[in-house]
Amino acid sequence: MGIRIKQWCIDFKHQMPLQMMVLPGIIFMIVFNYIPIYGLKIAFQNYTVVDTLDSARWVGLENFRIILTDKYFWDSVVNTLGISLLKLLIGFVTPIILAIMIYELKDGPFKRIVQTISYMPHFLSWIVLGGMLITWLSTTGMFNQILMGLGIISEGKNILLDADKYWWIAVLSDVWKSTGWGTILYLASMAGIDTTYYEAARIDGASRLRQIWSITIPLMKTIISLNFILTVSGLLKSNLDQTLVLMNTQNQARAEVINSYVYRMGLSQGDFSYATAAGLGVSIVSVILLVIANKLTSKLNDQSVL
Repeated sequence: MGIRIKQWCIDFKHQMPLQMMVLPGIIFMIVFNYIPIYGLKIAFQNYTVVDTLDSARWVGLENFRIILTDKYFWDSVVNTLGISLLKLLIGFVTPIILAIMIYELKDGPFKRIVQTISYMPHFLSWIVLGGMLITWLSTTGMFNQILMGLGIISEGKNILLDADKYWWIAVLSDVWKSTGWGTILYLASMAGIDTTYYEAARIDGASRLRQIWSITIPLMKTIISLNFILTVSGLLKSNLDQTLVLMNTQNQARAEVINSYVYRMGLSQGDFSYATAAGLGVSIVSVILLVIANKLTSKLNDQSVL
């Protein structure tokens, strides 16, 4: 045991520069991820702004019982699942397809321009993108002008005020913002594929599509599985920034997601115990989804990704 500790100290000393680089990240996680865990006790208390964490009255599972009977909470769950599942179906596959298309392009200015254009929306905040969407979807906005020019509609209307169309607006705008950035991991994975596989496939007469289907995609299955697991585990955590920017009184019935509902209950209405209980419940379900997704992918890949 003593020899192991001594060896560990020697290795730590040799790796001191690397350890110092990791230290800020460790401190960040302790401060913002581990210390706040103590505050989860609020979920089992009747906490108010005049209480402390130790003086608030304990109510057990009462906050969770209220959540289970809250119609508006379950409405937000339906919206969250609807939007997240659409994002999973569309937004998960789109970066893979775009990454393969970029990878198949010859190196040159056009390839770099395509990558740059696809990355740009990621670096714009939802405040900026939301303002653009609000303008484009307004009565006199770009989309209405295009639809009227094509003769599809006779007069413009504010599309963002139509609650029935909000899910698609949220999904497609999120795909537009994140698809380009999502290709980075896939492009990095494809860059590590041995080119001799493609050379052998071409000698055997395989077309480009056959090479993609039989070589590229199978060799990307590890990173695809990892992204799938992380996406599934986040099904109940819809984009709060996007919702706060695009939601209004007209589309709120279809736009309210769990995160925005918890935000309103906690910060706007001051019901911190309710909001904490709801957030804790969502986190527990997310962990369960993470385990299930990992089990499914491990059976398909014959090994666990996580």
